[in-house]
Amino acid sequence: MTVRLITYTDDYYGMSQRDVEMARGISAVARQLGLSADPSAVQSMLVIPGARSTAEVMPFWRAALGYEPRRDSPAEDFVDPHGRGPGFWFERMNEPRADGGGAIHVAVWVPHEQAEVRIAAALAAGGRMVRDEFASSWWTLADAAGNEVDIATTRDRD
Repeated sequence: MTVRLITYTDDYYGMSQRDVEMARGISAVARQLGLSADPSAVQSMLVIPGARSTAEVMPFWRAALGYEPRRDSPAEDFVDPHGRGPGFWFERMNEPRADGGGAIHVAVWVPHEQAEVRIAAALAAGGRMVRDEFASSWWTLADAAGNEVDIATTRDRD
């Protein structure tokens, strides 16, 4: 079992002392039930797209991921409104990568019936199609800075 605790208010998003205390209480009950914790499984992830103009790429990423602005830092962070995926923090880069590409490439897995809607939203938000030869397994799109996202499904996979 995995339990994720995080404080999410209008002015704060992240781990709080209350979350730590709650985790200790849950761990105590788990021990009473004969369950053991695996501290090596604890992890958090943040994805950091880089761009010269973060304002230019943020609409693309919001559309592609289905995320919403983080309440305490809406000009630079997005979060999954369902609490399933990692947070995204957008970093201003003074110089693009030497090969002309963006700073990241991620995959977003969606139900097949949602893929076309997600792709259309990302394209309408300033994205461009990079590859579609693997459709309907995945499509690769890019934002204005060259960061790429695969909109992926389980369709046509082994």
